[in-house]
Amino acid sequence: MKFKEYSYERPDIKKAQEETKNLLEDFKTANAEEQIQIVHKYNEIRNYLNSMITLSSIRNSINLEDEFYKKEKDFWNENTPIISEISDSFYRALNDSKYKEELEKEFGHHLFDQIEVNLKTFSPEIIEDLIEENKIISEYDDLIGSAEIEYDGKINNISDMTAYRQSKDRKVRQESSELVFEFFNENLEKFDELYDKLVKVRTKIAKKLGFDTFTELGYLRMGRTDYNAEDVANYRRQVYEHIVPISQDLRKRQQERLGIDDFKYYDRTLSFTSGNAKPHGNDEWIMDNGRKMYEELGEVPHEFFTFMTEHELFDVKARPRKQAGGYCTYIEEYNSPFIFANFNGTAGDVEVLTHEAGHALQVYLSRDYELPEYIWPSMEAAEIHSMSMEFLTWPWMELFFEEETEKFKYSHLEGAVNFIPYGVTIDEFQHFVYENPEATPQERRAKFREIEKKYLPDIDYTGNEYLENGGFFYIQGHLFWQAFYYIDYTLAQVCAFQFLSKAREDADQAMEDYLRLCRQGGSKSFLDLLEVADLENPFEDGTIQKSLVDVQEILESIDDSSL
Repeated sequence: MKFKEYSYERPDIKKAQEETKNLLEDFKTANAEEQIQIVHKYNEIRNYLNSMITLSSIRNSINLEDEFYKKEKDFWNENTPIISEISDSFYRALNDSKYKEELEKEFGHHLFDQIEVNLKTFSPEIIEDLIEENKIISEYDDLIGSAEIEYDGKINNISDMTAYRQSKDRKVRQESSELVFEFFNENLEKFDELYDKLVKVRTKIAKKLGFDTFTELGYLRMGRTDYNAEDVANYRRQVYEHIVPISQDLRKRQQERLGIDDFKYYDRTLSFTSGNAKPHGNDEWIMDNGRKMYEELGEVPHEFFTFMTEHELFDVKARPRKQAGGYCTYIEEYNSPFIFANFNGTAGDVEVLTHEAGHALQVYLSRDYELPEYIWPSMEAAEIHSMSMEFLTWPWMELFFEEETEKFKYSHLEGAVNFIPYGVTIDEFQHFVYENPEATPQERRAKFREIEKKYLPDIDYTGNEYLENGGFFYIQGHLFWQAFYYIDYTLAQVCAFQFLSKAREDADQAMEDYLRLCRQGGSKSFLDLLEVADLENPFEDGTIQKSLVDVQEILESIDDSSL
């Protein structure tokens, strides 16, 4: 069955509520074995609902103008909180069971850690607020998706403009970048309004649940069971001390390579005067080489990629009215990962076949878990799979970049290092935002610019008043989609650097560790998953420095001035 044949129907939410209510009544008087069987029945209901939500979301993102799925999006915005209420009721029953010990033996201790976290994040009294939160996020997506930027004789969305923003021609880089942020500036009042409403409704939800601010609730929503905001603050300190100086040196090397005296924000997207490395073929050619790469990567990766292509579980061509960006998701009823992207002729197209496919391979290998909680790990662990796959596939990059392979590897590694200070900028900004929910939009933008100058001190926005005033963050959808998510990319990047070192030492062992990590899914916490994969904890002092040893060695070994 192909993805286009996957069947969607709007579920009867009241029926699901009634079925769950009946299961809960039976649960109260059931013995241990009967309770286990009731959980299995409940999981069937959940997996069906999750699948319908996901199918609806995918098809809406594929075509934002599809009237049917527009209406379904509205339906789910209103009903997802009701499903959360159903889930909350079941979690409470599991948590209060007198057979909890037997249930833990059947389903694992980590489920009950997650239940404890989830019970703190929901109450029926916040349902209307959750509906409002969903609507605001949808409005942001629609606003971003509405971008129609006229350039180079055609209409472009935000993703389409990426290739122009990386152009060898400085004038094209400047013009295209200015046009992108002109769109944000023209809609600044609306972006300000949406973000302000979002911060306030999230704060309102947190207060109703008994939290002083949204920050702690945001961490619990991310499923973080073994670290907190203080650990993350210490991690950001290490980034400031150990990575920011390296990043600044890399930026100086970049400026020297490009031979630009007045190095501006729009120059940062270009690594080489000869142009950034690009795949040497069209969309179909990239996918064909991706098939070859996964075939040679090993039996398990080959099986996975064959499944994805045979079932047409990729949608990667950029089109008008298609949602910007990329993602990987999972459809339980069909045991199918799905990868969404917008190919635009840049190296990012290949990274879809490494980064997003890393997510997809993980969920493919953990799809036998019946519990939805165990199919995906928490976000910071999930990003290890994606970012590490980017490095594990390095030996095959010549398939895509040919004589530009070394150039790609250098810019890939350079970009990975440079990303981390940006990632913690977003994170520190979010902590300010939710600790100060009454700050005005102007105060938020000013604070973002202040934090930017701390971690990215060399960035020069001269000539662009919108960016000078701190408006860059509105392009980062994660601030809307999932608060406090963005730091996860940086934590995973530090772990991915460790996989790079492993692969340099013993590629087979590195792949073995990687697949072992994938198979664990979300059955363990972040720090426990690190132990499974023999990775060091990024929160501990010294881990960041140690993880950078091979990275720096590789960067120093490449004569970037000749590329």
